[in-house]
Amino acid sequence: MGRILSSKYLFWVVLALPAIPMMLAVASDPGRAEGLLHPTGEFAARFMIIAMMITPLRMIFPKAGWLNWMMRRRRALGVAAFFYAALHTVFYVIESGALQPMLDEFWKLGIWTGWLAFAIFMPLGLTSNNTSQRWLLAGWKTLQRFVYPAAVLTLLHWIFVHNNLGPALVHFIPLAALEVWRIWKTYSGRPEPRVAA
Repeated sequence: MGRILSSKYLFWVVLALPAIPMMLAVASDPGRAEGLLHPTGEFAARFMIIAMMITPLRMIFPKAGWLNWMMRRRRALGVAAFFYAALHTVFYVIESGALQPMLDEFWKLGIWTGWLAFAIFMPLGLTSNNTSQRWLLAGWKTLQRFVYPAAVLTLLHWIFVHNNLGPALVHFIPLAALEVWRIWKTYSGRPEPRVAA
């Protein structure tokens, strides 16, 4: 039983479960795509935030077994974030119905930030595998760091699409606080550089 619960495949299934009724709903009635834009966007943002919070939380609680468990599944969370972002984009295209309505609103702050965030997510999601990691070597970590500007763009997209600051900040403030702490902790312990005589 313990082996089943710790299975990575089961974790993938759990991450995919919310998407199944959404895709079935839109397949049966494309008009329902509009109502599913917000849920898919929220799932994308939440999975991204959870994946990003794991490293600073492990620095605070290095002996927490559940964080080690989450760390082994961080890549799956990142891929799930990309998948829901892709689903969010597909539903947006379906809801728009044609290219012209999308072009008409492209330069709105809440829209182009979403497109740019998704453009960044694409290479991150597509290279989140062992083969890409071996092929890109040190460049893989550099590429994955682009998740930080993607997160900022996602926050702006959320705020300006809904013209509502509160819900977006509720999701992103814990991540921002942890990242500020992680950066402070990482650099505050470094020795002062030697000054030449």
